[in-house]
Amino acid sequence: MARRRRFWNYPRPNKGPVRRWLPSWRIVVGTALTGTALGAGLFVAAWSTTTIPDNLEQVNDQATTVYWANGKVMGTFGAQKRELVKLADLPPYVGNAVVASEDKTFWTNSGVDIKGIARAAYSNVTSGGTQGASTLTQQYVERYYMDTTKSYAGKAREAIIALKVGQTQSKEEVLENYLNTIYWGRNTYGIQAASQEYFKKDAKDLTPSEAALLAGIIPSPNNWDPSVNEKQAKVRFDRGIRRMYEQGYITKEEHSKAEFPKFQKKKEATNTWGGQKGYLLAAVRKELIRTDANPDGPFTEQDLDTRGLKITTTIDQKLQNAAVDVAKSLPDDASKNVRMSLVSMDPQTGAVKAIYGGPDYVKQSLNTATQDIMQAGSTFKPFTLIGALEKGVTLEDRFDGNSPGHPTYPDTGQPVVDESTGKRWEPENFGYYDYGSSISLADATANSVNSAFAQLNLDIGPKKTAEVAHKAGIRESTDIQAVPSNVLGTASVYPIDMARAYSTIAAGGYRTTPHFVEKVQTLDGTDVYAGPVEQEKEFDADDMTAATYAMTQVVEKGSGKTALELGRPVAGKTGTSQKNRSAWFAGFVPQLTTVVGLRQYKDVDLEKGILAGEATIDPFGEWKQQGLGITGGSWPVRAWTDFMQVATEGMDEETFPEYVPAQPTFTPTPTPTETEEEKVTVPDLTGQDVAKVTSELEKLGLVVRTQAQNSDQRKGVVLQIMGAGTDVPKNSTVTIVVSTGQPDQPEQVVVPNVVGQPRTSAEQMLRGDSLEPKVREEFSDEPVGVVIAMNPGSGNSVDPGTPVTITVSKGPKDDGNGNGNGNGNGNSPSPDPTPTDDGGGILDGVGQDD
Repeated sequence: MARRRRFWNYPRPNKGPVRRWLPSWRIVVGTALTGTALGAGLFVAAWSTTTIPDNLEQVNDQATTVYWANGKVMGTFGAQKRELVKLADLPPYVGNAVVASEDKTFWTNSGVDIKGIARAAYSNVTSGGTQGASTLTQQYVERYYMDTTKSYAGKAREAIIALKVGQTQSKEEVLENYLNTIYWGRNTYGIQAASQEYFKKDAKDLTPSEAALLAGIIPSPNNWDPSVNEKQAKVRFDRGIRRMYEQGYITKEEHSKAEFPKFQKKKEATNTWGGQKGYLLAAVRKELIRTDANPDGPFTEQDLDTRGLKITTTIDQKLQNAAVDVAKSLPDDASKNVRMSLVSMDPQTGAVKAIYGGPDYVKQSLNTATQDIMQAGSTFKPFTLIGALEKGVTLEDRFDGNSPGHPTYPDTGQPVVDESTGKRWEPENFGYYDYGSSISLADATANSVNSAFAQLNLDIGPKKTAEVAHKAGIRESTDIQAVPSNVLGTASVYPIDMARAYSTIAAGGYRTTPHFVEKVQTLDGTDVYAGPVEQEKEFDADDMTAATYAMTQVVEKGSGKTALELGRPVAGKTGTSQKNRSAWFAGFVPQLTTVVGLRQYKDVDLEKGILAGEATIDPFGEWKQQGLGITGGSWPVRAWTDFMQVATEGMDEETFPEYVPAQPTFTPTPTPTETEEEKVTVPDLTGQDVAKVTSELEKLGLVVRTQAQNSDQRKGVVLQIMGAGTDVPKNSTVTIVVSTGQPDQPEQVVVPNVVGQPRTSAEQMLRGDSLEPKVREEFSDEPVGVVIAMNPGSGNSVDPGTPVTITVSKGPKDDGNGNGNGNGNGNSPSPDPTPTDDGGGILDGVGQDD
């Protein structure tokens, strides 16, 4: 019986020493068939269980581009710079440059190149390298559906998906998606963003050479960027342009003319939100995004970051640069804690043309123009003026302009008393200057007369001032207390609100909404949003005409004279808050409103994010040299004028509506009766010596002011006492006219007595009498800033223009232990009756306006 053959028959009998260990043909064939069947089974299983996944979310994300008003790019929103384009909109050689460089069989293969895989496998085995074999379709699958994968299982799945994509999607669709997906370095994704980044042009305008360069750097865009490695970029360009010709995508002539193209240098890595752009981009984003605070916002966060919108802002790049230049013009000796805010807007539409809220968004994210508040000072007076005009008051009506003022309630004649101190409110004018007992409202506006406006505010009611301010544009959430002192700007407001309110006046009573966005479009140019340009009528045009006229007088006659340099009609108002903690100039020409605010923070530590508190603005520059404080009429109006010189360049000169003066119709509030406050009768002491008259009047509780007059009477004889025989409140200022005794020398003047006066008041009194004050300082026990001596002394007759040296107290000398007064700022020595910083006290703002 024959022996049965074994399948596994090793070692094989009757074979040589080598062949006996070699597999038989049965083993070889069986193994091959088994392996093939197993592989086929695995492939069928994988094919049946693998589906084309949803594309990765980020592949369709497109960055939103934000533009200046002139169409230049300001910045972007979104993590990836991408803008989708259609393959049909591109020259054929753009897509084929990528085909020639990355996958020459793309148009004919099934999505996977078997020969390429075999060739890469052999190379990897023999050389130990890692040669890739991915087709363009596989690269597309990896980036569009799977993200990066390097495992064998992942590559196998990638190949299956590529085969399925090849069966379900056209080659054109695959190439279009690939071109829009691929990373090209410099944080750019897709051919359109790459074209803009490397060549500053749209992809549809690329030349064959430019397309070849972009296609060549795809495998390693960060390393082969021509700005990083131009030599390697040229090697890849030569390879690509040659392949484009060899594969028939460009002509022989195009190939011969091809040259390595000029490209945009790679920019140094910077924070794109640094400097001014951060403030502007943040403002644009806040305006457009829908939140609880902004329920009407037209877009979500995701919309701005992924939809590839085109946002055109209202910001004029030239004016924005001018605002930065103005901020940089602050003198070097200004405190590092000082911050300027500027807002410039079109009063007819509300479009913000420039805004300055800080030097660098990265270092200081707080935008002081839109996100922080400053005490308003006398920029509030126009609101009281408008309220009075609405009630029938005219600019020709007259008020008491002497300092201090003695405002009374119109219905009772009672004086205003601060309940917390029990003291009567007696607002001082800036510099303690008297403007007489009968000053027109127009002149009171021009000179910012606190005493006149304090009474006006009581006559119309402080509530009216608050209502007008809100109607004009101060947001409702701003607390404007209905107290007598609100006319002096005790409330703190946002600079952008002040710009809106003054724009309402400039627009003839029509209020607009400040906005930073002109329009939003989709990539195809479809408008999907427009900025709010609607106007809302709030005030009568005639009242606005009168208010505007009064504000032109501030520029022509008052503290805003610097603005006359524009050489065109300007209206505006200066403002300085209590203790000089803020200073403003808010003004406009018919086509543009601009507000400049200045403040000094008490605590600043930008590394810790601290920018808080209020402090008196330390004098700087020419004002420090002159011994003056920083007021609205100092640096702010200078800055405003410098900015507006740029802003109005080439702008048509327009005039304001003509104001026709009206007949006075308003009766000033009657003076209180003797039962309401203590009064004295001014005696007629004419003919007596000035020293005796001064003594008698001061015994009655009156303040004496002298005025020289040439006459035949002997020197020092009182010729006239203003208001003699009338009843006046105690502490009233009485002017006496004194003879010079020199009728033949009419140019002689009598030196007034300024000892005991604050320095600023003394200087104004001397200048008012045509004398030239000179200042020296000494330590003394008197408060800082008080005049303690003068030379020549009071009563002396001197020529007009004669220098009069006043000695001003520097306070007690430091005893070496840190004691003594080192203030030396020349401010009034009178105590602040309301030391709190809440801005709500009745006496806030006294003597601090300009």
